[in-house]
Amino acid sequence: MGLAISILLFMFIVREKSFDQMYAKKENIYRVLLHREGNHGEETWASVPAALAPAVKQSIPEVEKTARLLKHDFGGSAFIQANEQDFVETGLYWSDPEILNIFEVDYVYGNPVSPIDRPNTTLLSKSAATKYFGNRNPVGETIIVDNDKTLEVTGVFEDLPENSTFDANVIASFSTTNFSKNPSWGNASFETYFLLSPSTIPSDTEQKIQHILDKEMAPEDQWYSFTLQPLAKIHLYSAGITDSYSSRNGSITEIRNLSLLALIIMLTACINYMNLTTARSQKRTKDVGINKTLGASRKALILRFYIETGFITFVAILLGTILSILVIPVFNNITGQNLNFNIIFSFQFFMAFIAIWILTTLVAGSYPALYLSRFTPRKAMYSSSSKGSIASVIRQGLVVTQFSVSIILIISVLVIHNQMEFIRNKNLGYNPENVIAISTMAAHSGGNKNTIMNNFKVLPEVSEVSMAQGFPGVDVSGRSLYKDNATNGSTNIKTNKAEASTTEVLKLQMLAGQTLPAVKAEGDSLTDVVLNRQAVEFLGFTPEEAIGEKVNMQLGNNAYIRGVVEDFNFSSLHEPIGAYAFHNYNSEYEKFLLLRFNSSDIPATLEKFEKVFKETVPDSAFEYTFLDKNLEKLYASEQQTARIAMLFSILAIFVACLGLFGLAAFTAEQRTKEIGIRKVLGASVVGITRLLSADFIKLVFIALLIAFPLAYWISERWLEEFAYRIQVNWQTFIVAGVLALLITFATVSFQAIRAAIANPVKSLRTE
Repeated sequence: MGLAISILLFMFIVREKSFDQMYAKKENIYRVLLHREGNHGEETWASVPAALAPAVKQSIPEVEKTARLLKHDFGGSAFIQANEQDFVETGLYWSDPEILNIFEVDYVYGNPVSPIDRPNTTLLSKSAATKYFGNRNPVGETIIVDNDKTLEVTGVFEDLPENSTFDANVIASFSTTNFSKNPSWGNASFETYFLLSPSTIPSDTEQKIQHILDKEMAPEDQWYSFTLQPLAKIHLYSAGITDSYSSRNGSITEIRNLSLLALIIMLTACINYMNLTTARSQKRTKDVGINKTLGASRKALILRFYIETGFITFVAILLGTILSILVIPVFNNITGQNLNFNIIFSFQFFMAFIAIWILTTLVAGSYPALYLSRFTPRKAMYSSSSKGSIASVIRQGLVVTQFSVSIILIISVLVIHNQMEFIRNKNLGYNPENVIAISTMAAHSGGNKNTIMNNFKVLPEVSEVSMAQGFPGVDVSGRSLYKDNATNGSTNIKTNKAEASTTEVLKLQMLAGQTLPAVKAEGDSLTDVVLNRQAVEFLGFTPEEAIGEKVNMQLGNNAYIRGVVEDFNFSSLHEPIGAYAFHNYNSEYEKFLLLRFNSSDIPATLEKFEKVFKETVPDSAFEYTFLDKNLEKLYASEQQTARIAMLFSILAIFVACLGLFGLAAFTAEQRTKEIGIRKVLGASVVGITRLLSADFIKLVFIALLIAFPLAYWISERWLEEFAYRIQVNWQTFIVAGVLALLITFATVSFQAIRAAIANPVKSLRTE
């Protein structure tokens, strides 16, 4: 069991560490990171200005290739028309052609020399080509993106591996976008990759990039700096890095925790083996004594015990490997992973197999071999396993260690569960339930959007309708909010272009003033703004004082505060609430139709919504998301961590119980005569059960004293990652302690009761 669980964890770790290892130039590929001072300390972005790549390519010769990536609509979905059908594509990237030389895709169809050098050209992955055009060669065909851009298919590439950070299904020419013309140093929305020459020192390149920045911008205007992140570090070392387009993010912390958990489970299994072997030492010592009398050396006996342990371990590894293969589908289903048993047949796994076998044999066999082999023939023949013997003390110490670890795992699982429940039930400042967001990217004209809103307003299932650039849980534009219209004293603010009814759809609490105007007259140069409490407090106003004040937040020269809403969690609970604004400035467009509905028949309601949408925008796919479901995606990694931690913690505790079960069985066997005598003298089953369980319960109490402070420290470290979190309270420790005692008692009492109800005559006559 211990080896099967550890092998499963090892397979997961190997898969996570295999990311991006398939690229031949991986050692020289770097992603550019942007660093800036945020409201709550330094922020790191995975996106940088579009002007950086061409400037570096022109000025730094050791940078052999540069490529910018823009995920369609800054991370949104694309609506594709192909072969007279409508599709939703979540993996469309606009890219410079050099990306194909940096990541090296394999071609199925088309000319690999210059497939996306021209504007309005695109490459499709094999799966995307099959989805859009069936099994025929699509080179020369066209696709239409968002009813706006017509792209010629110039090639088809093999699907990128599942363990590739670059996850494109469609790669379109960056020169098609407006961002390729006069690239800016201000709009940092583009992931950028460099291919450095093999002898290049990244830190030297970073200094040269800073020299370029100094030439392009005055020091007082430089609100960011750059560093280079190696490709090998991207998947596991990007926690805390925002604005990354890849959907395949891992965590080195999770890998370290799972590695530690695998080690704990293996040590628990080894402790079980050592405990049971030393418990049997009274029977084995006569064997040792006879062998030594007949001339066996201590070295030969040590070798014999290690060979015995090695054989058991080898059989256990084979059985554990088979068991791990069988439970892979269950593991994938519980954790959402995509493990493949092919990892087992890799050279890396074979070497790990040998290493685990040797290490487990050495650890598990160490104490039995060294302890039993040291007996003299006389001592071995007449040794007794008194309660206070060294073997007994060591055995008790190992049990305490096991249960200290088990209690820490129980507390950790409880803390993770409580934090996830806290997030799920926290008042976010808005109501995401019964709200659906429908993407309207394919409906560009304002008249078309008004028609969509009007068509949905008349539906009896719809109580509120609005259009907005984004919604809580979806990133919107980032700007700076300045105090007193000055260029000094600013804070970061998220801005969302929205209709008047957005605050009502989200059920935001209005503190002062009014929401945005329902109609804005054509030619009106005023910008109406609704701020949250955080924003007006930064400006130094109360909500009432802020109404009518002019505000400088890069929304034109005539932006005035019209209303103030209570703070709400527009991002994840990892971050404190920052400044936020709804506005009607014409710099962005409203991409989502927000509907608050009152129907409990979700399938029928969705079917009706889709029908109305398709009647209004017939050449667009119907893509929607529920706000409460979208909110869950913000904590997907924590939910995965919680599931994996809970699964393997339960298994680790189960392995510990197996050892305790065996040890209790042997203890009961050792005290068979004592139990028989006590029963003859009138002892009850309850009394004997209490007698046999008492020693183990005492050990659990010692384990509780050791585990509680360690578990508290570990829990506090994990909770520090959340701006909004629970407090680790004493009830958690009480629950963990009670669970540990119940688990121990249930495990031990089975053997104790079995011994207590045995026939004393049978026990006594076997002397």
